[in-house]
Amino acid sequence: MQRKYLGGSGDGLTVWLSVAASTVLIFYGYDQGVFGNVIIGEDFLATMSHPGPPSENILGTMTSVYNLGCFVGSLSTIYTGDILGRPRQILVGSTIIAVGAVIQTASYSIPQMMVGRVVAGLGTGMNTATAGVWQSETSKMRSRGKLITIQMANCITGFSISNWLTLGFSFAPGGVAWRFPLAFQLVFSAVIWCLCPFLPDSPRLLIRKGKDEEALHVLACLEGHGATAESPSVVKQYNVIRDVLEREQMVKYTWWQLLTGRGPANVLRRMVLGAWMQAMNQISGINITSYYMSYVFINALGLNDVLARILAAAGSVDYLFFACMGYFIIERYGRRKVMMCSAAACCTCWVVISIVLALSDTGRADPYTMGSVAVAFFFLFFASFGLGVLNVPWLYPTEINALEYRAKGASLAMATNWIMNYMVVQVTPTGIANIGWRFWIIWAVICFSFIPVTYLFYPETANRSLEDIDRFFQTGPGVLVYKNRLATQLHRPREWEDLDEKIGRRGSVGGELPVDGAGERKRDVEERGGDGTGTGTEKEVVV
Repeated sequence: MQRKYLGGSGDGLTVWLSVAASTVLIFYGYDQGVFGNVIIGEDFLATMSHPGPPSENILGTMTSVYNLGCFVGSLSTIYTGDILGRPRQILVGSTIIAVGAVIQTASYSIPQMMVGRVVAGLGTGMNTATAGVWQSETSKMRSRGKLITIQMANCITGFSISNWLTLGFSFAPGGVAWRFPLAFQLVFSAVIWCLCPFLPDSPRLLIRKGKDEEALHVLACLEGHGATAESPSVVKQYNVIRDVLEREQMVKYTWWQLLTGRGPANVLRRMVLGAWMQAMNQISGINITSYYMSYVFINALGLNDVLARILAAAGSVDYLFFACMGYFIIERYGRRKVMMCSAAACCTCWVVISIVLALSDTGRADPYTMGSVAVAFFFLFFASFGLGVLNVPWLYPTEINALEYRAKGASLAMATNWIMNYMVVQVTPTGIANIGWRFWIIWAVICFSFIPVTYLFYPETANRSLEDIDRFFQTGPGVLVYKNRLATQLHRPREWEDLDEKIGRRGSVGGELPVDGAGERKRDVEERGGDGTGTGTEKEVVV
């Protein structure tokens, strides 16, 4: 008897998959915001003041050590992600986060709190490296970007919840003011355990594992409208996935071959593109505002505790609104254009913030007026970031990596995300304390750099199937893609639509591919040197 899933099939199943993946991101967003508001609480600082009050450096380390745990957790999924499958990996990660939440809630010292932060980070790294891939591999081509954008909007929902919850509990007496917000993480773990056991794994991963019958069942459920494993549309999807996978599996590669650029279809280049896109997400300066907004308002703008918390909570709502607006532009304008425009707006915000804080710090303008302008542009930065630099980097690694290496590529991208996250969170308190308004110039320059990098090196992935992206890299494109029609046009290339139709007309599911197709694949390997190392002349693969 075939397994039944939450939501049944079609749109209902897609909704529940999105709810589960989005819960992971709500969880992540909550964790991003909660600790920055905890560390400014009087009872927390008093509890952690033995043998003395924590310095800015200690507070930065206590906050950022979480990201080291995330870094290790995301890397671990290189080995465990495909073995466990997407839903089970998320269950493991959520259980580890729950353990970390208990340790943090019960903490009475800095070392104990740091242990809890690292443990929770391990689980968060696992979850964030898996959720996007799971969503991407179970989504239809034209809704993939929108669904990932919904995920990121839910991430900001979690961030907003953490800000409002910590604001409310800041008026509570004693340790409950900070212990309850930390314990609240357990709620998200419970929700994930209620969802993931009843949802399907990625059909692409199932095909890779040789579980063809289960993969066909999942594809039929995702298709909906009464589709079965024998339906033409399901067979077509199955054959397209299997065709690309067989091309990648013709020759096995060691990690050394991959890292030295001798793997299939530019696999190393694709991993680097995905990883650096995630790096751009973090080094934009967003986690200065995500982790430390209340701290920044108090220590950089001179606001009082309550006003700083209220503005941070209000800023999270602004952030959430514009993250939701990203839903309407991510597919319409494509990844490249959205990323570049968003980066330009973020750069402008940091430039204005740098100028007004310089005028305030040097006594050339009224501090209250300049502080008000700075707050307004912090809010505008949230809006600018939420429309593009938030969504595109989380979506891109799940699309750009080769089918067989997608989980590994996403894991490396998330590891890059977390190590950059650690760097930003670690330097922020000391940067504000030591270089003042000059600290903000750094982020303006970095955000500006995203524009030429995206324009020159990043191919468009909107309106392409995941298999289309594999085909593009099989053509051996140059490193600079800005003049390549297949890389930059927004609409799906017609030749790839025709290719899908040709593959879809093939014989029975799981049957042998036509002799001419096999012959073309054999010749392709021979043209690349006969051993798959890419030492020969690479040519476009034709089915």
